[in-house]
Amino acid sequence: MSANLNILKSFVNEYKETYTIQEVVYEEGLVGDIKKIQAKLLDEKFLPSNQLISILNKQIRRARYPMEVAITGQFSAGKSTFLNALLSRNILPTGITPVTSKVNFINYGEEYKLKITYYSGAQEFAPIESIADFTDQRQHEMKDIKYLTLYAPMDILKDISFVDTPGLNSQSQSDTDTTKKVLRDVGGIIWLTLIDNAGKLSEAEVLEEYMQHFKNKSLCVLNQKDKLTAEQVETTTKYVSEKFSKFFAKVVPISARMALESRALQKDVLIQDEYTKIVTQFKKDLLEKNVDDLDFFENSFKDYKNKIHSIQDADATTNTKLLEESNIQEVLDFIQNTIRPQAAEAKEFAIKKDLRGICDILIKEYETITKIYDALIEVLRGCENSVLEHFENIHKKYSKELFNIYNSLESIMEKIAHETYKNIKKKKAFRFEESKGFLGEKIEKFQYETFWIDSDAVYKSLFYDDQTIDKMFKRSIKLLKNVELNSDEAFRDAYNIIKNEVAKWQEPYELIRKHREIASDLEFSNTRHFAAKVYENVLKTYHTAILENISALRKKFAYFNGALSYSYIQTTQATIAHFEQQIFESEELYKKEPSRFSVSHPREDEIVAKLKANFGFEKIEDFLMSKRNYLFKIVKYSKEQYLEINEDRINFVTSRKEQYLEKIKDLEKIKEEI
Repeated sequence: MSANLNILKSFVNEYKETYTIQEVVYEEGLVGDIKKIQAKLLDEKFLPSNQLISILNKQIRRARYPMEVAITGQFSAGKSTFLNALLSRNILPTGITPVTSKVNFINYGEEYKLKITYYSGAQEFAPIESIADFTDQRQHEMKDIKYLTLYAPMDILKDISFVDTPGLNSQSQSDTDTTKKVLRDVGGIIWLTLIDNAGKLSEAEVLEEYMQHFKNKSLCVLNQKDKLTAEQVETTTKYVSEKFSKFFAKVVPISARMALESRALQKDVLIQDEYTKIVTQFKKDLLEKNVDDLDFFENSFKDYKNKIHSIQDADATTNTKLLEESNIQEVLDFIQNTIRPQAAEAKEFAIKKDLRGICDILIKEYETITKIYDALIEVLRGCENSVLEHFENIHKKYSKELFNIYNSLESIMEKIAHETYKNIKKKKAFRFEESKGFLGEKIEKFQYETFWIDSDAVYKSLFYDDQTIDKMFKRSIKLLKNVELNSDEAFRDAYNIIKNEVAKWQEPYELIRKHREIASDLEFSNTRHFAAKVYENVLKTYHTAILENISALRKKFAYFNGALSYSYIQTTQATIAHFEQQIFESEELYKKEPSRFSVSHPREDEIVAKLKANFGFEKIEDFLMSKRNYLFKIVKYSKEQYLEINEDRINFVTSRKEQYLEKIKDLEKIKEEI
């Protein structure tokens, strides 16, 4: 029982883990905010592109990336020495000749290394000691290098990434353009100049051109203050502060040389150096030696501990004094207390602005798709009057032609009737009547005039000699066939009105592509597919309906053709036989009661009426002459059916469009939440 209970509990827990929706908890801060937006923008309902995924991941990396501080100024201001001082290492090459011709990004890394990125997109790594080989602008082959990235295991780089720029008075315009772009994008700027060169007109012109928009995030550092007296340093600092007040939030005099000397000997720096050395050696030995224990490391570790104790016990008074005199701490304080808060705020503002921009791009792309469906709806709406008018014209035009066919058929009936009437001939006949007289009953013979129809003459005149009636019938049948074919084509033309207009709509959209990389490939692929398959999606319903109506009309014409193809000779014979019988019956009545009855003589209109009756002319008249004839009924039904289908297809296209409108609403809501 216990075992079964445990199995049941296990099943319940597994079910919960599988089917229970877990609430996602995001980290606090900007990264968490971006991840929330990322999750919403990458919802599968938006069919997100790989480019969108990439750019949102880039925003997360950007949020996590340390604040960037650019070091710039004119050439030979000691930028490399200054950066070395900030990093407490002689990493960047220094010299009298301007050497930094590439942007150098200095980032945190677990170990010292150099990454070279080329314009081709290729990358390679090199020992950090070889940096001079890739920064000297005198080296011609360096033109293929786009930028360098230095990695160093220094705590300051966990929060700040330094950008060493070529400078703003470079002989290379591309170097100057690169520096201008860096200054625009970084969180803070340190303008480095030589204290005995500061405030000169040439420098003022450069600042006016490139630095006038960056005051809030810019610090002016006067280097080599150790070359002047304290009074000269104070005077120069005050002068530069006043003259360049519109370019810098603060002016700080320093000695990069003194700072580097002192910081390189700071206890924490020396301890970090020893730590880096022993860790590097340990990894190397571990890889090279096949060891089962750590005995090989024992002596190295003892040496390491002794060195650490020695560093900790050393007198740092002189070194501390040198560091204070260098004034480098004031630069670090400005970065920490002024630039960093502003940069964090600016970064958050910029990232959220970009996220809103991403939403705007996606919204605009969806609006492009909705306009495609709007255009199709407009086409379908726009066709209505033309199609309805076309149907109306079918009825007007072919009703006239059907009327002409009716007149032709009626002429045939009248001709047959006239020829029949013309051949009703008189003949003498006798009747016998009993009468009573003095001599008893007697039978008297009376002559009277009766009629007979010379059917042979009728047939000979109508059907045999010149085949007049046959020709008239064939002409009527041909006219009817023409009406059938032409009305058939006219119905197809009603469909072609829609088809041609939709084809004009289709042409540009079955090849449409997204305008921006981050837009959804699948959404535009689906739209192209919809346009390419517009017959199946939209037109087929119209086409099927038209073909069904044409089929119904053909059946009616086929029936009518059959009626006309019925033997008109037999119809004439039946009509003559009818009137012959009528004459005979009237003659019999006349013989019996001559005072009451007379011998019938068929009138021409009676013959016409009987011919029509025998020919089923009532249905023919209904088909050809009625104001609500079959053509009228088909056209009326076609118009009603077309309007119904058109509304249905418009609703269908609208429903497709509304799916995208809903996505636009969702994106606008996401944008508002940023």
